[in-house]
Amino acid sequence: MHLQISSTQNKTVKRLIQLQEKSRNRKKEGVFLVEGLRELQLAIKGNYQFQSLYYCEDLISFEKLEALNISVKEIFQLSLEVYQKIAYRGSTEGVMAIAQTKNHDLGDLTFQQKNPLLLIAEAPEKPGNIGAILRTADAAKVDAVLIANPKTDLYNPNIIRSSVGCVFTNQIATGSTREIIDFLKEKKINFYAATLQNANVYTKEDFTKPTAIVVGTEADGLSELWREEATQNIYIPMQGEIDSMNVSVAAGILIYEVKRQRGFLLINNE
Repeated sequence: MHLQISSTQNKTVKRLIQLQEKSRNRKKEGVFLVEGLRELQLAIKGNYQFQSLYYCEDLISFEKLEALNISVKEIFQLSLEVYQKIAYRGSTEGVMAIAQTKNHDLGDLTFQQKNPLLLIAEAPEKPGNIGAILRTADAAKVDAVLIANPKTDLYNPNIIRSSVGCVFTNQIATGSTREIIDFLKEKKINFYAATLQNANVYTKEDFTKPTAIVVGTEADGLSELWREEATQNIYIPMQGEIDSMNVSVAAGILIYEVKRQRGFLLINNE
């Protein structure tokens, strides 16, 4: 039997809203809210653990709910009014769950191949950009995404939404710039900083060895540590009036050059 909630003043409803809106609450409880069928399916595939499931039978069929095959301690049936009060997205599928956050320590990273490809973003702040970077990383199947000096909670609902669930499909670690540089050097991974200073055109570099591509924010670029300690600084030539592009677009161009050099495009065109 599923527990029913029909009042927006219910304490469970208030808790769910707090988890949607406040990073402090997510960090304190070590949980976050996953909303939508696709996102839940990807979180399940990413081996996330769940506490409870919430659904609205006006919006989702019981067959679709059962097909999730999600393991939870409790299931709650919400009225349409309650569900719409909690839901972050305007177009919603009628299902959400509380999931436990993961640790994203550098020491937990594992690589399945000898020449891994990493994508590193320093101090990204806009959830939309972070989500787009994670989508690019998933599309190119990079081995890990590293976020240096993070400024935004990884489980921000806008990151989950804008990444279309790719926050669950990527291996992600966080740390300070210094910690990540030391990690790369210890693992003997070449790292290429996207910057205009003392840089070569990105197509001139050899990315067939263990490689990390490092991008900064459009406003501030990369910090001095990256520029000074990188294996090589690289830049993308531009013909217009400005000297920078959206960070996720730049990351995509550079990551796919690495994939091209490693034969990815040839393999997929055969």
